[in-house]
Formats: sequence, C-alpha cells, structure tokens
Amino acid sequence: MLFNSYEFIFLFLPATFFIFFWLNTKRLIQTSKAWLVFASLFFYSWWNIIYLPLILASILFNFSIGSTMTKMDKIQAKTCKKISRKTLVVFGIISNILLLGYFKYMDFFIANTNTLLNTQWDLIHLVLPLGISFFTFTQIAYLVDAYRNDVKEMDYLNYTLFVTFFPHLLAGPILHHKEMMPQFDSVKSKALNYKNISIGLFLFSIGLFKKAIVADTFAVWATNGFDVAITLNLFEAWATSLSYTFQLYFDFSGYTDMAIGIALLFNIRLPENFNSPYKATNIQDFWRRWHITLGRFLKDYLYIPLGGNKKSELRTYANLLITFIIGGLWHGAGWTFIFWGVLHGSALVIHRIWSKFGFNLQKGIAWFITFNFINITWIFFRANTWHDALKVLQSMFSLTNIVLPEHLAIRLNFLHKYGIKFNDFASNITFNTGTEVIVWLIIGFVSVLFFKNSTEKIKLFKPDFSYGFLLVILFTISFYKLSGYSEFIYFRF
Repeated sequence: MLFNSYEFIFLFLPATFFIFFWLNTKRLIQTSKAWLVFASLFFYSWWNIIYLPLILASILFNFSIGSTMTKMDKIQAKTCKKISRKTLVVFGIISNILLLGYFKYMDFFIANTNTLLNTQWDLIHLVLPLGISFFTFTQIAYLVDAYRNDVKEMDYLNYTLFVTFFPHLLAGPILHHKEMMPQFDSVKSKALNYKNISIGLFLFSIGLFKKAIVADTFAVWATNGFDVAITLNLFEAWATSLSYTFQLYFDFSGYTDMAIGIALLFNIRLPENFNSPYKATNIQDFWRRWHITLGRFLKDYLYIPLGGNKKSELRTYANLLITFIIGGLWHGAGWTFIFWGVLHGSALVIHRIWSKFGFNLQKGIAWFITFNFINITWIFFRANTWHDALKVLQSMFSLTNIVLPEHLAIRLNFLHKYGIKFNDFASNITFNTGTEVIVWLIIGFVSVLFFKNSTEKIKLFKPDFSYGFLLVILFTISFYKLSGYSEFIYFRF
C-alpha cells in the first residue's frame, strides 16, 4: 500500500486514525496500541503477506536479545552468567546482518563468485522484503543502545509498535528506541491534538505534491535517459542526470514529509531527515543535510566504533572510506552502489585534507562544485549497469554530439561547421518539446535553492486560512495526478 494511493488516503489512514482515538476515549490504552500494531502489520502485509512471519520473527528475536541484556545485571541464573552482554550484542548484530545479507545480497554474492571462480551456481532470485534495510538498521541500533544501557523501558507491545509503526516502516526515517518510547507512552499522545493534525495534514499534502507532481514528472525523463535511450546528446545527458537528481530528492523527501505528517496525526514526532541538502557548499555539509537519520546511524554505530577521528589521520581516512562503502552497499547489491560509496568516502577524505590546510572557496563556487559532484555521483546510484552509467556520463562531457533547437538554425547557422546539429534536441527522453524539460529543471533548481524546506515551514505554520487554502490546493492538484502505480524509490533499498 502506497502513501500516494486512493486506498491509503481514503480508507486505511482514516480508519486507523479514528479507531485509534476512539479506543483512547474509552481509556483502552493498551488496546489502542495493539490496534496501531495490527494496522501497521496489515499495512506491511498488503505488499506480500508471505514476509509477515519474517518481520514478526525479527522483532521477537531482537526484543529477546535486547531485554536479556537490559536485565542481565539483575539476573543471577547460572545460564546467564555463562553469556556476556558483549557476546549477546555481537550475536544479535551478526544475526541481523546475515538476515539482511541473505535476502539482499545472496544473488550478488553468487554472481560474483561465478565470475571469479568460473562456477555455474544458479541465482536464487529472492524477492526483497520491503523495508528490510530500514527495520534491520532500526533494530541493530536498538541492540547497541541496549548494550550501552541506554534502553530503560522494556515492553514488548511498545517495542513492536516502535519497529512496525507504519509511517516509517518501509523507508524510514531510521529511529532510535530512546526517542520514540516516551512518545508512545505519553498521555498527550492519546488525545486529539488539532494543531498536530493540521500540521500533519499540511506536511502530508506537501509530500504528496512533491511525489505525485514533481518527482514523477522528472521520473519520466530520468527513466528514458537511463533505461530506454540508446544514445544521448549533450543536453539529453545533462537533462537525464539532473532529472534523476531532482526525482530522487523530491521522491524521498516527499515520502519523509508524508511519514512525518502521518505520524503527527497520532501525536508522534519522527526525526528530521532532510534539511535542504542541495544548498550544501561542501560534501560534509551535504551529509549533514541529506538522509539525516542514515548519516546519524552510520556515524554512531559504524564510524565512531571504528575509531572515528580519534586515531591517526590515515585511520580517520580509512574509517570514512569504510563507512561510506558500507553505506553504498546498504543502498543496493551492486558494484555501482559500492563505487558511489567510494566516491563519497573519497570526497569526504579530500574535504578533510582541504580543510586541514585551511583552504576556502568562494561560496558560489563551492556550491557549484558540490552540487555537480553530487549530480554526477547519482548517475552510478541510479544506473542499472556500468554501461548505462557510462552512456550518460560520457555524453555529458562529449562535445561531438551537441544538438540545438531547430528554430535557432537560421541565426546560428555558422555552428554547422563545428559539428553542431539543429533538430529536436530532447527527442530521446521526451515525446514533448525539450522546452518543457528546461522549464521543469529551472523549477527544480528554484525549489531546492530558494524555497523554505518542510522543517522551516512547520516552524512558521499557523492554522489560518492561507495555510488551509494552500493545503487544499496542493492536495487537489496531487489528487488529480494520482494514477496507476508509482512506487517510492527508497522502497527498493
């Protein structure tokens, strides 16, 4: 079930909302939590009920490990004395990684083994359970927090709700146990909060508009450029890469806005996940703004345990590279994802060296370099094969295949001798005119660089006529654009 679907908007969400608060008005607090868990599991099962036992087993396993570690200091049984907390947390983390690895990376492992050893093992072709990357990281964080004695409250129903809470279940944000548990038990979360409802609906409408209108528009040109077109001219290549750059941002930030908005309907505040990342003026600044909860996880549970920047400079550089290689692999089972991670890890190393020597760039130049680096590296993130990536990348920097609009031929006829052609300059990526692509790219740049982001809008939000009118306009436009099946990009990760 998609957030941007009729059944979710008009059936699932209203039913879940009204029954939850009706149960709370009857003082059936535990029942209302159980209802949210049931609704969340129903939401998850809508995709493929065959994987429902998997997430339930994962929840029970991790809760058992975490609760055992939390209680170990108080338990005197001989069986517990034989097992250390460290052994338990290592066992729990490895088990989660093996589960994720089996479903997400087994075919990747088999294919590479066949290539290296010239074997003929058959691929398994497992269907990736939706949300497994997110609920696995969420539970690994919980295990580490339990090991560090940061988990104080242990309730199985609360923990199940923490993992399965449907707004974040399939694509984040990645949550911390300690920031969510107090909210599920808070008395304030049991009563209707009209301010939260108005903010939540406003955020949901913004996210729906980002997805249905903006991201899905750019998706057509990105898909045509990467997956359909055999060749691309200079403009088409740049339009393809930029279209994906904007599609990815508006798609994922749109999902996050909708998730945060839905959670607010239930008086639950999910953490911020985006802070205008395309305004970043260096790669470190970008990672403080993009997918903030993933960056927090990688920092707290991988980079710092590896030693962070507390060791030698060379060790720090190695830690950065390892962290981002693993971050790239987490996004997908493919060498293009690993290479994307290597590029970003290397960029952070270079930035650290650059900063250490005290070099500075003018802000506009710094932004231009940062944005183009991000745009180019997204090519490897998006491409299905190396060939697709190189097709786009080589065309972006080739001066032998420049095509300009046909109506400029008379005025710029002298450019013919330089090999420049005049024709339909975007025919490989759109059935409409290339002018439409240019207009939307301008809209994309203006939106990410000059508009306030969702977090900033929430701080300024007032439940008055102007915001209500904007909410209705955004929702109405998005509603008429909803058609067919348009999955969120991060569902695949």
